Amino acid sequence: MIRLRDVQKSYAAGTGRVVACAVSQLDIAAGEQVALVGRSGSGKTTLLHILAGILRPDHGEVEVAGARLDQLGEAACDRHRGRHIGMVYQTFNLLQPFTALENVLLGALFGRGAGHAMRDRAAALLAEVGLGDRLHHRPKQLSVGQVQRVAICRALINDPELILMDEPLGNQDRTTGEQVLDLLLRLAAAGGKTVVMVTHDPASAARMQRTVDLATLRAAP
Repeated sequence: MIRLRDVQKSYAAGTGRVVACAVSQLDIAAGEQVALVGRSGSGKTTLLHILAGILRPDHGEVEVAGARLDQLGEAACDRHRGRHIGMVYQTFNLLQPFTALENVLLGALFGRGAGHAMRDRAAALLAEVGLGDRLHHRPKQLSVGQVQRVAICRALINDPELILMDEPLGNQDRTTGEQVLDLLLRLAAAGGKTVVMVTHDPASAARMQRTVDLATLRAAP
């Protein structure tokens, strides 16, 4: 599902450049559930954005779900992400004026399209996570845990092979966070999906099948 070789991403800083992420080699098989851990500033989120095709590396090979993202243009990366990747953000990124159902359907616009069949799928996903009676509630009318479940449904709407999560439980209490993670991992396992989660929480990392410390992947500048 994921194959990285000699990947590096850096940013300009003053008269020089700072390496934000450097990975010599990383392989993740289809269906694996992997936690990416590391100290603050080690490049966890940068790496996740490279895997999603949001950021392009300075150099290196990035193969995700059968495509070499480092060789694709921005539009092609966007299409690939919409069809093959679901993302769950720490800050949820739901649009406040839209209902739970509408927020989930927005995810479909970038993948399979938001026709009647996808509307039914969105409603079914929300019902599966216990929000069948909250379809027309807006984010401010939902609890933190409910908002996160909407974000999970949005990530799953296009039936992606790969789910990427960036500190998804950082804004929740421990009990709610564990419940949300339980739910996501159950849904992912049922669909045979690959899950990659960036986290600083050892307890959350321990729930995954494998933990990868970015310090062990560091490539030479």
